[in-house]
Amino acid sequence: MANVTDYLDPKDLSRLANHQVLAKRVVEGFCSGLHRSPHKGFSVEFKQHRAYTRGDEIRRLDWKVFGKSDRFYVREYEEETNLRCHLLLDASGSMAYGAESENGVSKLAYGSRLTACFAYLALRQTDSVGLTTFDSKVRALVPPRGGASHARQIVELLGETTAGEETDLGKVFH
Repeated sequence: MANVTDYLDPKDLSRLANHQVLAKRVVEGFCSGLHRSPHKGFSVEFKQHRAYTRGDEIRRLDWKVFGKSDRFYVREYEEETNLRCHLLLDASGSMAYGAESENGVSKLAYGSRLTACFAYLALRQTDSVGLTTFDSKVRALVPPRGGASHARQIVELLGETTAGEETDLGKVFH
C-alpha cells in the first residue's frame, strides 16, 4: 500500500502552497468554487450590464444606469463553480525508461509524482479529481470526487501502477 509521503513530501507541498489549478475555459459544476461558470447568477462577481429584454426580472434592473441613460439595463453576475478534473497517467512499457539509470527513477515514477501534485492542488481548492491509468487499454479508473479519503484512493492506485504494454491512445479514447 502506497503512502501519501511517497508521492507528496512536505518540501514539495510547501512549494505548491502558492499555486492553483485554474480552468482556462468556462466549466459547469454544482458547487461554488474558483472557476468561471456558464451560468449567470447572483454572486459577488459583477460581470456586465446588458440591455433589458422582455422576461428579465425587474429586480435585476440597474436604476442608476437607467437614470443616466434613459434605457433599461440589467446587472449580470458571474457565478463561480467547482472543476471536475480528470487526470490521465500513461502506464505503458515506455514509462519504465530510466529505472535502470543512476538515480533509478523511471518516467512512470516522475509521472506519478506529478499526477499526485495535480491531484493535491485540485483537492486543496475543493475541486473533484479522478485518475485513469492506461496503456493499450484503460487499466484502472478512479472517478472524480473530493476529500482526503479520495486522495488516499488516488495515491493507492499510483502505488499499484506498473509499466505495462505499448500505448494505444486511439483504442483507449474510443
